[in-house]
This record gives sequence, C-alpha cells and structure tokens, in this order.
Amino acid sequence: MTKLLSLTAAAIAVLTISAAAPALAQDGRGPVGTICAKDIDTYCRGLAHGSGEVRACLERNRDKVSPDCKTALDTTGGGRMAPISR
Repeated sequence: MTKLLSLTAAAIAVLTISAAAPALAQDGRGPVGTICAKDIDTYCRGLAHGSGEVRACLERNRDKVSPDCKTALDTTGGGRMAPISR
C-alpha cells in the first residue's frame, strides 16, 4: 500500500511539473521579460528574447524604464548586483 501511494505521488508530481513547464517558459521570457514587458514593447520592440539583445536594450534605456524594470535588471541574470563585502 505504501509503495502504491509513493508511486501515485510521484506520478502526480511529474504530471504537475509537465503541465507547468510551458507556463514557466513563456516564449523564453524570464523575470525581466515579464516584469519589463511594457518597457520592452516601448523601447526594444522586435528584438529577440533569449539572445541578450532585449536585456542590452533595456540597459541602454535604463534611465527611461519603469522602477520595477530597473529592480528586475539589478536583481536577476547578468545584472545581479554583486554581494556586499563586509
């Protein structure tokens, strides 16, 4: 009985992850692509996601993007702020 419950739980986990994966991918957009969507549409329309072009464009337009987008750029991916040494 315990083995059956374990197998059932494992099967449910696999199915849940499989179903969620497409939603997480969102056409290659990560947190910056999601949070900065309006800024991307305004300043970086037509650039390919996943190639670094969109992030570079947002960085070039940093003074114009929304505060939430600036935070996303500062805290994710290649733009993560370096840890403070103490």
